[in-house]
Amino acid sequence: MATREKFLVNVVVNVKGAKKVMASKKKQKISGVASTKATKASQGPRAKKPKLSNLEPEFALDPAEAEHSGRQVGQPGQSYELENGSHPYGVRPMGNMYFEKAEVNVRDAGLGELCNLSDEQVLDILGRLDSKDLSRVAQVSKSLYVFAHHDELWRALTLQEFSGGFSYAPEGWKQTFVTHLLNATANPNPNTSSRPQLHSLQQDPPANGARQSGKEERSLQASALGTAIAVHKPLQVSGFYSDYLFQSWLCASISVKQEWLERSTVPRRSNLSLQQFIDDFERPNRPVIITDVVKEWPAFQKWDREYLLKAVGDEKFACGPVEFTLDEYHAYGDWAREERPLYLFDSKFGEKVPQLVADYEVPEYFREDLFGLLGDKRPDFRWLIIGPARSGSSWHIDPNSTSAWNAVIRGSKKWILYPPNMTPPGVRPSADGADVVAPVSIAEWFMNFYDETRQGDAMRPLECICRAGEVLFVPRGWWHTVINLEESVAVTQNYVSRRNILETLSFLARPNAKDLVSGTRDRESLHGAFKAAFENKFPGELERLEAEAAAEKARKERKKSFWESVTDAGAPAFSLGTALAGATSEEKPAAATADPCPGGFKFNFGPLS
Repeated sequence: MATREKFLVNVVVNVKGAKKVMASKKKQKISGVASTKATKASQGPRAKKPKLSNLEPEFALDPAEAEHSGRQVGQPGQSYELENGSHPYGVRPMGNMYFEKAEVNVRDAGLGELCNLSDEQVLDILGRLDSKDLSRVAQVSKSLYVFAHHDELWRALTLQEFSGGFSYAPEGWKQTFVTHLLNATANPNPNTSSRPQLHSLQQDPPANGARQSGKEERSLQASALGTAIAVHKPLQVSGFYSDYLFQSWLCASISVKQEWLERSTVPRRSNLSLQQFIDDFERPNRPVIITDVVKEWPAFQKWDREYLLKAVGDEKFACGPVEFTLDEYHAYGDWAREERPLYLFDSKFGEKVPQLVADYEVPEYFREDLFGLLGDKRPDFRWLIIGPARSGSSWHIDPNSTSAWNAVIRGSKKWILYPPNMTPPGVRPSADGADVVAPVSIAEWFMNFYDETRQGDAMRPLECICRAGEVLFVPRGWWHTVINLEESVAVTQNYVSRRNILETLSFLARPNAKDLVSGTRDRESLHGAFKAAFENKFPGELERLEAEAAAEKARKERKKSFWESVTDAGAPAFSLGTALAGATSEEKPAAATADPCPGGFKFNFGPLS
C-alpha cells in the first residue's frame, strides 16, 4: 500500500506542476517531430475524414494517421465500418492532432512528468494498482481519467479478484467489477441461488453491438438489486490523442471487411477414401476441408445452446485465465465488445462431460493417434471451443509438431494458413521457437497486414471459411490464425500418425524441449516415453520409417533443381516474373507445394483454433 500511495502523491504533484507547462504550450506552435509529421501529411491530397459518431458508423484513415509510435492504426487510405460508434472517452488517433491543429495534447498535459512514458508504460504502472487506487487516479486529471478507464485494466482486476462466477455487465468491465463487488458485499455466499443476474434482464443482446442508454441501464440494475447502483457513463475528453488507446478501441469496433472473406484456396473434398487422404494431403502435408463427415454426427443435430446448457449444467470450463460455467460465458459473449474476447477452449471437457464426446466420432482419416499409446500420460489432445463473433486464435503453430483436425458444429470460421517454410507477415518467432511476437489481436493483424498477402508478388497463404458441418485438416508445422465470423462451436483434436511421427520425435528431442513441449508436465521425458511406447507396440517399424525417409531425402538431393536444369540446357537466366507469368492467384501460393517441415511452438492452452 505504501508504494501505491507514494505513486498517487507523485501523480498529483506532477500534474499540478504540469499546469504551467500546459499554459505555456498553448502559446507555442507545434514543433519538432509534430511539425515533421504535419509536413509529411501536407504533401499531396488526402481523403476527407468523416466524424466518428453513432450516426456515421464508418471510419476512414488519412495517410498521415499511419504515422505512429507503438501500435499501428490501420493502413492509410482504408475505411472501416464501425459497430460501436465513436470512442467512449473521445480518444483520437495522433494523426488527427495535426489536421485539427491542436496545440496541446491533453494526454501529455494531464500526465505531468509522466508524459515522457509511452502509453504502454503508463498502463503498466496503472495495472499495478488495486481498484480503489485506480479509481482515485481517475480523479487526478482528464488524461488519467481516460487511462484509468481503459477497459483492459478493469478486465484484469475483475478476473484477478473474482476469477469466474460473475455476470458480465453490458456496460463493460468496470461496471462488471463494481456490480459484482457490491453483490458480493450484500450476499457473501457465492453459492446462493438468489445472487442477482443482471444479464438476464436483457433478453436479446443487440446484434450490431449497440448498447442501451445509461438511463435505461441504470433503472434495470436498480430494479435487479433493490438498491440503486450508479452506472458509469463515460465523459468525452476533447483533445486527447493516442494511437495506442485508439487502436485498441478501433480493433474492438470494426466490422469484418468483405474483402477479408473473398478468397478460398483450400481444396474441399467429399467421398474421400482413407488412402486418398494419406496420398493427397497427409503425406504431402497439405490442408483440406472435408465436407461430408461432421453432418453425420449426433452433435451436428443436437448441439444448440439449449442442449449444451442442459448437458453441461454447472460444470466450469477454461476461458483463458479464468473458468466460467457455460451460462456465465454466454452472458459475457452476448454483450462483450472487446479487441481480444475471452475464448472458451477446454482440454478436459471429455472428462467433465463424457456425453459430449459420445456425440461425435473421430473421422477415419485421423484415427491413427499414436500419442494414445501413452494412455493418461499423453499430452492434451482434444478441446471444446466456443466463442462469439470476432473471437478466435492469433498466429500460432500447433504444439509438439502434431497435425490437427478442427470440426465446426455451429457457426463459421475464417482461416489463414502459411506453410512451415514461410512466416506470416507481422509475425516474428524467436530463433529457438520458444516465443512469438505478433500483433496484439486478430483484428489488428487483418487491418495492418492482410493487404500484404494480396500484392501481386506476394507469396500468398491458403485461405478458407470452414462452415458448420465441415472439418479442416491442419497439417503439422503450419502457421494459422482463426477468427469466428459468428457465434461458433467446434471440437478439435491433435494427433500423431506414422506419416509424421519422425518429425514429432525430432521435435520432442530438441535441447530446449522443456520450453517447447506443451500439454504435459513430463516435457523433457516425453520423447523417451513416446519412442519406447511406439517401438514396443510396433517392433522394427521406426527403423523402417527412418530408412524410407533417408531414401526419400537422397532422392531429392539427386534430383536437379529447376535452376540447374535451365542453366545446364543453356536457357536464358531464370526470371521469377517469367516463371509466374502464367500463374493465377489460385496457383501461386507457396502453401500449395510446401515441403514437410518439423516445427512447433509452445502454447499453454493447446491449439487455440
